[in-house]
Amino acid sequence: MGCSEDPKRMDYSKLSSQEIERLARTIHPGAWAIEPDRPLATLLGSCVAVCLFDPHARVGGLNHFMLPNIRRSSNDDVDTLLSGSYAMEALLNALLQRGAKKVRLQAKAFGGGTIINTSGPMMSIGSRNADFTKEWLQREGIPLLASDFLGPWSRKVLFVPTTGDAFCRRMVTNMATAEVIAREEKSYADTLVQKPKTTEKKIELF
Repeated sequence: MGCSEDPKRMDYSKLSSQEIERLARTIHPGAWAIEPDRPLATLLGSCVAVCLFDPHARVGGLNHFMLPNIRRSSNDDVDTLLSGSYAMEALLNALLQRGAKKVRLQAKAFGGGTIINTSGPMMSIGSRNADFTKEWLQREGIPLLASDFLGPWSRKVLFVPTTGDAFCRRMVTNMATAEVIAREEKSYADTLVQKPKTTEKKIELF
């Protein structure tokens, strides 16, 4: 999932956000990562990215997720929990395995924008993603130190796991960029029709 530990970590505080972006590993919709010696980056539309960080252990990670479309079935609540909680628990438990402590974790979260004109269930998906994120963090007792949700923007997020620094750039989205984001998010949303499949180690809940 990540790289081997390097005692000679780069001092990213001396770099500009543009330089950090050039060094970053890109995280796509539906994915998460922990990197001990490399920044993480993601491009958001209606999805949300959550950065979790333990300042004592100096370990952090980022995920990129959305809730499934609202479907008229008896399993709506279950589907929401499976997708949203899965994304958060996967990142949380991976951090705990890397030496983080839940009582020390801090969060920064971004996204939930509306970048294309739409109607129906997709119109509210960004708001649902943002609300779920805030509710989940509050329930788990993890403070949300910074956030930027909703609005008519796409967002580029950069996260430095070793320091907890996060950068969020709002972008007035042109049609070409909106189509790319929408295509990636739709492809990811289609996978949420079924219960998420575990591709990492089995998740143990704490």
